[in-house]
Amino acid sequence: MHPTWQYALGDCRDLLLLMEVKLAGENRQIMPAEHRIMRAFETSMNDIKVLLIGQDPYPTENVAIGLSFAVDLETTPALPRSLQNILKEVASDLGPQVKVRGDLSKWASQGVMLLNRHLTVPVGEAGGHSDLGWNRFTDKVVAALAERHGEKLVAILWGKQAEEVEPMLGKAQIIKSAHPSPLSASRGFFGSKPFSKTNDALKKVGRKPVKWDS
Repeated sequence: MHPTWQYALGDCRDLLLLMEVKLAGENRQIMPAEHRIMRAFETSMNDIKVLLIGQDPYPTENVAIGLSFAVDLETTPALPRSLQNILKEVASDLGPQVKVRGDLSKWASQGVMLLNRHLTVPVGEAGGHSDLGWNRFTDKVVAALAERHGEKLVAILWGKQAEEVEPMLGKAQIIKSAHPSPLSASRGFFGSKPFSKTNDALKKVGRKPVKWDS
């Protein structure tokens, strides 16, 4: 966790300790790997300009990498369907010449915070940690980020779980639609143009647009 996050989230130490104790007491394999659980916090809080909220990590072994919607390309033979749909929308929104790798690390390096509502999941049990308490922590993360950046933060909210953080976003610019999962992508995600809309919103407040190709 970058020092800027450590300072901003100082009052979350007890909450994180509680989460650590809960995870240590589980007898199930958990994703992502322990050293990747807090990966979304490696970038300075001051450099974040886009917040992209996911639900929970992919529950398949060795796929999740600690960044919402992103995958480990070295161990993933086929991309998850939600990620496939995201890449389809990138091409539809920005043109087929924009090529994106599934690890999305280039997005993160440009100040796109890829944050899941729940930072861990048991292998093979989608949503298995939705009641563990992670959302209490990520609510504080969102609120701290919104307070720091105000309207200079753009938040991308896909689906109902992501929309739960909207009350914490203050003056941030919000772009929302249906979730990119196969169950809902055709009901408002496809054609929503979140990537061009995000760049327009960034330019409006004088921030550098994201290069979505990776």
